[in-house]
Amino acid sequence: MVTLSPADTQAHRPVPDESLEVVPLRRHGRWIAASAAIAALAGLVGSLAKNDNLRWDVVGDYLFADLIFDGLVTTLWLTAAAMALGLGLGTVIAVMRLSSNPILHGMSSLFVWAFRGTPLLVQIIFWGYAAALYEQIKIGVPFTGITFVSWDTNSVLTPAVAALLALGLNEAAYASEIVRAGIQSVDPGQAEAAHSLGMRPALTTRRIVLPQAMRVIIPPMGNETINMLKMTALVSVIGAHDLMSNIQEVYAQNYQVIPMLVVASLWYLALVSLLSIPQAYLERRYGRGTARGQSASVVRRMLGARAWPTRPTKKEAGR
Repeated sequence: MVTLSPADTQAHRPVPDESLEVVPLRRHGRWIAASAAIAALAGLVGSLAKNDNLRWDVVGDYLFADLIFDGLVTTLWLTAAAMALGLGLGTVIAVMRLSSNPILHGMSSLFVWAFRGTPLLVQIIFWGYAAALYEQIKIGVPFTGITFVSWDTNSVLTPAVAALLALGLNEAAYASEIVRAGIQSVDPGQAEAAHSLGMRPALTTRRIVLPQAMRVIIPPMGNETINMLKMTALVSVIGAHDLMSNIQEVYAQNYQVIPMLVVASLWYLALVSLLSIPQAYLERRYGRGTARGQSASVVRRMLGARAWPTRPTKKEAGR
């Protein structure tokens, strides 16, 4: 057996020829598939644009109507308030499910089981017609008949409040599972090190665990926000005067169902597109240092990486 010295190995190493030109592999199948997809999309857009049954004049008349903007305001504040309620309550429920206390764990598990196990539409209708179950909301001593204060249920649970409760509580069940998965993704040694320094469990969760769990929480929570925006359309069954409720009121009078649904679709698409921008930013920000955080955006991939120069790293800048 012959053993080569490092000098002999370096001498026998092939030297790259810098005069050779690197030619990228031609992918004809990709271009054919892309051309077919573009042709199909162009045909669909052309057929929709020339379809007289869509009544584009009606779409143009109602696209920026005051009634539509009133519904948009309700849709936006319902989305923001329901997500705030769902995320705050969901974080508390997630911590309860991870608790060693069997009562807290059992109550939080029961909450998640109930609100995830029933359809959102059923929950919206239930809260909207809660007065059929309880005519008055009373605060007093249980099982004694002593009442300190009471309110009429219909005056408290207005359609907007009922919609907020239904959307927020339903979102809390799903958000708790997302937060719980994020917390469990953090190395337990982080919490143990914090406890060894004298930090209390609540402070450890707030300062150590949750900031690291955000990398796992942000992507699905962004999707939940977009989904919440669309799920607000379900509150039209209780007349909460959101975007879809106002759309239904209009086409119930002019019978232009398809054009009014096009108006609603255009506004939902616009709002979802706007929400996708901060979601992509937060994903890249909290995903720094991972392959997911370094991936290019959809626009950059479509236009090509050469048109979008990347920022050099500190090591490359120092060369």
